[in-house]
Amino acid sequence: MLANASLFLDFDGTLVDLADRPDDVVADAELRALLARLNLRLGGRVAVISGRSIAQLDAILGPVAQEIALSGSHGCEHRWQGISAQPHRPPTLDQAAERMRAFADRFAGALVEEKSYGVALHYRLCPEAEKEAVELAWHVARDLGLELQEGKMMIELRVAGGDKGVAVRRMMRLAPMKGTMPVFIGDDRTDENGFEAVTELGGAGIFVGKPGETGAHYLLESPAAVRAWLEQMSA
Repeated sequence: MLANASLFLDFDGTLVDLADRPDDVVADAELRALLARLNLRLGGRVAVISGRSIAQLDAILGPVAQEIALSGSHGCEHRWQGISAQPHRPPTLDQAAERMRAFADRFAGALVEEKSYGVALHYRLCPEAEKEAVELAWHVARDLGLELQEGKMMIELRVAGGDKGVAVRRMMRLAPMKGTMPVFIGDDRTDENGFEAVTELGGAGIFVGKPGETGAHYLLESPAAVRAWLEQMSA
């Protein structure tokens, strides 16, 4: 399947299991080596497309992050072939973070994650806060002109103009990905734009998790299953 493919990979929930706290996620040596092998096998056509910032991905992935294509902050920032592109960081993100921190102080277990071009409110450890967290995020997004992005037990505000589909289309216009079949693997609603993009470009989406409503064509049950499949493809 991967002979003439370009491979786009979400990170959290796809290559690694989700953690209660984003800072607890690590990329083990086996995952780093797997990404390096895949990138070699595909002639440089491997990308990690994540809601995390590129700075976070660099810290987690180590040296292999410099070898593969990266798109961070839900398609707002990119680095590939030695070229980086980042938007302006608006001061409204700091205002959003302040309002989210005030909210998180009311709920034990709520966590605010500040990113390069976004700010996320995690409520995995206090699911009872979900309704109020989502309502707050909608209000803040409206007040400050920010994009709202829902994920698994979290909600994020970010700069407008990017998503994972934008990232896929951007990379597929360039060699060596241009003219190949895009394959996108992801695990939640933030990845649906990526599934839509690869479908439009004649490729396929693979959803990670339980069957449900998705634009992906195929299913893998867990990050462990994703890595096992990628291991077979890299052999």
